[in-house]
Amino acid sequence: MSKTTYILMVFEGEKTEKQISDNMTQYFLNESANTIVYGFHCGEIYSLYNKLQKDEDLELFSLLKENMQHKNSMLENIEKEQVAEMYLFFDYDGHATSADDEKLKNMLELFDNETEDYGKLYINYPMVEAIKHLNTQYDYKELLAVSEPNYKSAVASSGATRFRNLTSLTQEDWKIIMEENSKKANYIVNDEYSYPSKQIEQVEIFEKQKEKYIDTQNMVAVLSAFPIFLGDYYGYEKLGEMINA
Repeated sequence: MSKTTYILMVFEGEKTEKQISDNMTQYFLNESANTIVYGFHCGEIYSLYNKLQKDEDLELFSLLKENMQHKNSMLENIEKEQVAEMYLFFDYDGHATSADDEKLKNMLELFDNETEDYGKLYINYPMVEAIKHLNTQYDYKELLAVSEPNYKSAVASSGATRFRNLTSLTQEDWKIIMEENSKKANYIVNDEYSYPSKQIEQVEIFEKQKEKYIDTQNMVAVLSAFPIFLGDYYGYEKLGEMINA
């Protein structure tokens, strides 16, 4: 009898990210025979980078399973060979004292394949709460934010009510979230606010964020990582069909 295979989703936090993922998997990622499991790093992206830098032989799964057992008990009986894909979701965290854009670029180049030792890294700009920052009262294309703790309060006051409860997002909500963030990613990279025809790499998004917003305005263009992940996972042609279904 063959062993169960898993898709590992690694989050910075234990609450908000898991709420999003639990809701998302009601509608997506359920075609695969692989079982979704969660791992938590519980620290900003630079902390993860520093731990991996200190030990060149350390890979992501071992770090989560052995070095953070109290946070990752669900990985206890899973072997590395059973993990088919690994995805990481972290915040840009420009306000963090250890923030370092050069390190982040290095990580995006290193963490660029979901089937290899480090998995594939996705970045929320500026934070995971970006997924709630949609509202028909303003132009999402032009929406910028400062990467600071107060961003959560800004989203709570300006995001549309329908997106605030992450545990009760509907499939129609997800269609809006996917379409608008896909178009926003295309705008950031290609200056076209239209649905993309091909994959947009995370390092491309970061480089354009830095060139157009971070270095010049000390802000980021608001963008949620989860819809971009779905675009990569399904391919934009298939995701477009799902949006329009």
